[in-house]
Amino acid sequence: MKYPKEYLDEIKLRLKVSQVVGKSVKLKKRGKEFIGLSPFSNEKTPSFTVNDEKGFYHCFSSAEHGNIFDFLMKTKNYKFGEAVRTLAVDAGMQPYRFTKQDEEKQNRWKIYNAILEKYVNFSHEELVSGKYPEVLEYLNKRKTTKKEIIFFKIGFASVKNDFYEQLKKEFDEKQINSSGIYYFDKNKKKYVDRFRGRIIFPVKSLNGSTIAFGGRTLSKSTFAKYINSPETEFYKKGNNLYNINAAKEFRDKNDEVFIVEGYMDVVNLHKFNIQNVVANLGTAVTERQLGLIWKFFKKPIICLDGDISGQKAALRAAERLFPLMKPDFNIYFLSLPENLDPDSYINQKGKESFLKIVEEKKEIQNFIWDSYYQDIDKNNPHSLTLFEKKIKTLCNDIKDRTLAKYFLDNFTQRINELTPNINFRKNSFLKFKKIFRPLQQTKDVYKQRNKFKEEELKELSILFLVINNLDTFRKNIELISEITFSNNIMNEFKLKLIDYLLSEKFFDRKKLNHEDLDQKFKDTINLINTHAPVKIIYKNKNETEIILIFNEIVSEIKKIELQKKIEFLEDKVSLNLDENLYSELLSLRNQLKRG
Repeated sequence: MKYPKEYLDEIKLRLKVSQVVGKSVKLKKRGKEFIGLSPFSNEKTPSFTVNDEKGFYHCFSSAEHGNIFDFLMKTKNYKFGEAVRTLAVDAGMQPYRFTKQDEEKQNRWKIYNAILEKYVNFSHEELVSGKYPEVLEYLNKRKTTKKEIIFFKIGFASVKNDFYEQLKKEFDEKQINSSGIYYFDKNKKKYVDRFRGRIIFPVKSLNGSTIAFGGRTLSKSTFAKYINSPETEFYKKGNNLYNINAAKEFRDKNDEVFIVEGYMDVVNLHKFNIQNVVANLGTAVTERQLGLIWKFFKKPIICLDGDISGQKAALRAAERLFPLMKPDFNIYFLSLPENLDPDSYINQKGKESFLKIVEEKKEIQNFIWDSYYQDIDKNNPHSLTLFEKKIKTLCNDIKDRTLAKYFLDNFTQRINELTPNINFRKNSFLKFKKIFRPLQQTKDVYKQRNKFKEEELKELSILFLVINNLDTFRKNIELISEITFSNNIMNEFKLKLIDYLLSEKFFDRKKLNHEDLDQKFKDTINLINTHAPVKIIYKNKNETEIILIFNEIVSEIKKIELQKKIEFLEDKVSLNLDENLYSELLSLRNQLKRG
């Protein structure tokens, strides 16, 4: 029985070759590689190299070569299964339990991949054959060369192509439709090519296997300019990046990689010999994608479009990725001028100009600061309150607590410089430092907090503000009544709070009396008081500031809900290219852009 490819790939993704080899061979860093004395021969001059980027070791004295599994098998005389089980433990993974389903899944993968590879070859041949000069003319206008067309195996699917019929000679209907290339058109009552009339961009896995497609229309009347493969058993868009398979082989001396939005950005940067570039497949950069990038590059540069929507998207990405920062890995942001995307910029200005503007990239914390700074009125306490709240919340969410401390200290210093006449230290800005006291209780709190979803933490913050500011919300009870929480117990607690605030019996109370509540609500209060992130910043705030913070959190929750709706519709549109669905999707996206 073979181990599933996905399981083995996951182990290799989590473990670097140098990490495994370094347990038995003393390695020294030399450029992009590591070097040491060969474990396969007696030598005084090191000839044994390890390359993490390419995922292999090589011994020049003995010609031994292989991956992490090979290394354990050859140095420790392990069987393949033993090597896999050992490395799985090192990678923090559960031992794999073989089932009949595993074998069936492996067979499905072979068929899935075979269909996709056939489609790659078919569409590519259709394009390069010259049968569709209008497509080549379009690519020529975009200054895409034949070299790039061949390198990326770009193709074209004509509206009337008969590839489905060709596939039916070799595969059954279920196998073909599981590929994601086709969907059932209810009006035509038949399966149609999802990418018909579009330029085809094959999406490959880390090891170079085709797993999905992107398609770009040439028609101005088609409702979606770009579409992507739907998620399948073997393709999750949030786990993959366009061109990662090739980009990982071209890490530059600066250890940088460009993250762009579109396929054409990747293609035309590559034309200028900028090969360390990937695209995010139409999604916001996910934690999984970032982990994949950090495996090969220490300095990802997020390079989004230079228009207003692109900049807003960049800020949202920065806010989402900031908590994931690590001491030895950074994230940078590059803002392009004149509303240009990377493709347009490099074609108009040239490679030299592009690389020069790359020097202006900003570390994530500086990008966030500059973005927030634009909206600050330093003479307005409300504006400063919001700014302080945003900064503290971001720093509080960073998983590496030591890094969080130094980021907060840096931001605090900047705040003090921004407002020299205000003693922020006195105003509790630095009280955040208390979080870092070396108590196990505190560590446990943060460990537990990571289990909550972002939306849930914000809901806890809303309730925290209410129960600790009864007088304020007794006068603004409509603010609470309008909110629907994500779980039943919190909605029940909300109703209890409203009754509490409206009751004459409790009208003069400043704080909740726990004795008046059922045990389940007492537990809820403990949960709120322990995990609500807003408790860090709410102290010493007046009534107006409390309401301002409350409304800001509510607004953030609405954005999260809106993003969920967008992602849901994106999945539906990828399965069914319905114009009404797409119009609804565009409307929601515009709502999110507005803010």
